[in-house]
Amino acid sequence: MGRKVVVATCSLNQWALDFEGNYERIVDSILQAKASGASYRSGPELEIPGYSCNDHFHECDTMLHSWEVVAKLLQHPSCVDIIIDVGMPVMHKNVTYNCRLVFLNRKILLIRPKMILCDDGNYRETRWFSAWKKIRQTEEHFLPRMISKITGQPTVPFGDAVISTLETCIGYEICEELWNPSSSHIPMGLDGVEITVNGSGSYTEIRKGYVFVDLVKSATAKSGGCYLFGNLRGCDGERTYFTGHALISLNGDIVAQTIPYSLCEVEVITATIDLEDIRKYRTSIRSRTLHGAQSESYPRVKINFALSKEEDIFLPSCLPIQVTYPSPEEEILKGPACWLWDYLRRSGQGGYLLPLSGGADSSSTATIVYSMCNMVVNAVAKGESQVLEDVRRIVSQGDYVPRDPRELCGRLFHTVYMATENSSQETKQHAKTLSQQIGSYHLPIAIDRGVSVLLLIFSSSTQFVPKFRAHGGTPRENSALQNVQARLRMVLAYLFAQLLLWVRGRPGGLLVLGSANIDEALTGYMTKYDCSSADINPIGGFSKSDLKKFLWLAKDRLNLPVLSTILDSPPTAELEPLVDGRLAQTDEADMGMTYDELAIYGKLRKVDGCGPYSMFCKLIHLWSSSFTPAEVAAKVKLFFRFYSLNRHKMTVLTPAYHTEAHSPDDHRFDHRPFLYNNKWSWQFAAIDRQLEFLSSKGAGGDRVERTSSACSTT
Repeated sequence: MGRKVVVATCSLNQWALDFEGNYERIVDSILQAKASGASYRSGPELEIPGYSCNDHFHECDTMLHSWEVVAKLLQHPSCVDIIIDVGMPVMHKNVTYNCRLVFLNRKILLIRPKMILCDDGNYRETRWFSAWKKIRQTEEHFLPRMISKITGQPTVPFGDAVISTLETCIGYEICEELWNPSSSHIPMGLDGVEITVNGSGSYTEIRKGYVFVDLVKSATAKSGGCYLFGNLRGCDGERTYFTGHALISLNGDIVAQTIPYSLCEVEVITATIDLEDIRKYRTSIRSRTLHGAQSESYPRVKINFALSKEEDIFLPSCLPIQVTYPSPEEEILKGPACWLWDYLRRSGQGGYLLPLSGGADSSSTATIVYSMCNMVVNAVAKGESQVLEDVRRIVSQGDYVPRDPRELCGRLFHTVYMATENSSQETKQHAKTLSQQIGSYHLPIAIDRGVSVLLLIFSSSTQFVPKFRAHGGTPRENSALQNVQARLRMVLAYLFAQLLLWVRGRPGGLLVLGSANIDEALTGYMTKYDCSSADINPIGGFSKSDLKKFLWLAKDRLNLPVLSTILDSPPTAELEPLVDGRLAQTDEADMGMTYDELAIYGKLRKVDGCGPYSMFCKLIHLWSSSFTPAEVAAKVKLFFRFYSLNRHKMTVLTPAYHTEAHSPDDHRFDHRPFLYNNKWSWQFAAIDRQLEFLSSKGAGGDRVERTSSACSTT
C-alpha cells in the first residue's frame, strides 16, 4: 500500500491593492483546503497584493502591506498543521522579486523568487521585478521585525531550493517558468521532487484555454510527478481577465480542475495523491532513471512534518478526468460577462448604460450584459453569498433576491437608441425588440435638434453651410456631418448615464459601455470621441466574425430570437442620409475592405510581425485563388494607409476586455507609434518592385501559384 497525501490549490478573485479583501479570500481558501483534508495549500501568483498593482510595485507601501498580511496569516488559528505558500513581492538586498513564501506552523520555510519573468503580451514583469539568477543557490534573507517577532526567525532561506518533508519533496515554479523552454520542473523531478507547485497569473485569450492544460499535463507526463497549478480569477482592475482555471496533474493526467468563467470568488480543488504511483511511474522510464542518477542536487529545506497521515491510507486515490474546452463563442458569452460583473461591483456605480444602435456590435455588448445577469441569477441560486451581497448593494435594496435575469437586467442595464433623420426604422425596431427580450430599461431619443444647433453655431460663425455627399458636399463636409452626430451621441450617453438613476429614484450613476470591435480599431473606422469612447468596452478585443458567431450561439442559449434579424442586416453607421428610406451606407463599403479581411490583416500585423511588404508576400499566396497580386497590393496599401492615418485614435481607445493577440490597444498591449508617415513610400515601393518581378514572370495579372519563389527578393 502506498503513502497518500491530499494537496490543494485554488483560484482566487483578487483585486490589486485590496489587501483586506485579498487576505480574507486567502484565509477562506485555507479553510476550504483544510476542510477537504489537505495538508498542503497553494494559491495564485502575487495573491497578497494582487497581480495588477503595476507601478505600485515600486512603492514601499506595497511591500509593507504585503508583509502585514503575512503577519496576520502566520497568526491565524487555522494556519497550522498545513503547509501554505502565498504569492507576494519581496525585496532582498534592495532588489524586488516576485516570490512564493512558504510557511508552516508560524515558521517561514522558504522564500522562492521567480527565476524567469514574463514580458510578452500584456505582461511587463521586468519593469517591476528582477529574475533570480542564482540557480540551485540560496541566501539568508533578513525578515522584517514584525515577522521575526512572530516566527522567532531573524533570517530564512531565500532562493532556488526545494522542501523535504518526512515522506516527499516539494519544488516550485512560478507562472512563466512553466511556459519557458528551460522549465525547472524537469531537473527538480530528476532530483527527487515529487510535487511541483506553480502559483500563476495567466490571463485568458480566446482559443488559448488548451495551452496551459497541455503544459501542465506535459510537465508530469515526461518525468512523472504531481503538478499543482493555481491561477487568478477576475479582472484584478485591468483589461485582462483571469479565467481562474486551476489544475492538478498526476503522471500526465489531469485529476482535478476548477470551473473557468465563474463568479465564485474562492474555488479550491484537492486531489489525493498516492506517492507510490509517482515512484512506480518514474522507475518504469529507464532513460529517466539514468538522468536522475547523475542529476545535480537542489538545496533542501528539511522539515519534521509529514503531508500524509496514517488514516489517509483508506482514502481513494484520484482518477483522471476529461478536460473540456469552451468554444470561442462560449468564451465570448461568459468571459466578458464575468469581467463586467467584477468591474461593476467594484466600481461603486449602479449599473451600465449602452447606446444601442440595433447593429451587431452594440447588440453584442447588450447580449453580454444579459449573459452577466444570467450568471448572477444562477450564482445566487447556487448560494454564492458574496454575489448576493454585491447585487443588493448595487441596486440599493437590502432584501433583494434576483431570480429572473430579465428583471435584474431592468435594474442594472439601461439602453438608449439615439436617432437622427439618417436612422432607419429597421435598426430602431431591432434595438427596441432586443431591449424588450433582455429586459433593459430602454429609451428612444431623437437628437436631430441637437445636431441642428451645433451646425447652426458653425454656420453663424463661418457663413458656410456643410452638405452631405449625397447633397453635393465634399468628402470633408460629408465626414464632418457624420462626426457631429456621432460625437453628440457620446455627450448624450454620459448625460443620461449620470442622471438616469436620479430619474428612477435611485442613488449613484451608470458606467457607459462601448461597442467598437477590434477590426474597426485596426483601421480607425470610428469617430474619435464618439460612442467608441466610453468607460469600458467588453467587445473591443473581438473580431466582427467572432461576434457574429457569438450572437448565433446567444440567440438559442439565451432565447433572443431578434438576434437572427440583426445578424441578417448589413453593418452600417447610419450617419449619411437614407435613399428612398433605405440605407445608402454600409461599413464594409466605407472601409473598402471586409471584416474577414481585417481580421487577417490584424493577425499578420501583430502576431506575425508583418510590415506592408511581408504582408503582401504572405497574402499573394493566402489569397491566390481570389485576387491577383496587383489586387492584393492595392488591398495591403489601403489597409496600411487607414491604419497609419488613424493610429492616433488608439491613444484614446476605450479600455477593452483583452482577448486577441492582435489587439491594437495602445494603452498596454500594442506599443507602436501613433504618428506615422502614412505614405509608406519605401515600403510600398518594395511591393511595387515585387509586382514588376511577378509581371516579368508572367504572373502579374493572374492568380499566383503557391510557390516559395514567387516572393523572391532578387
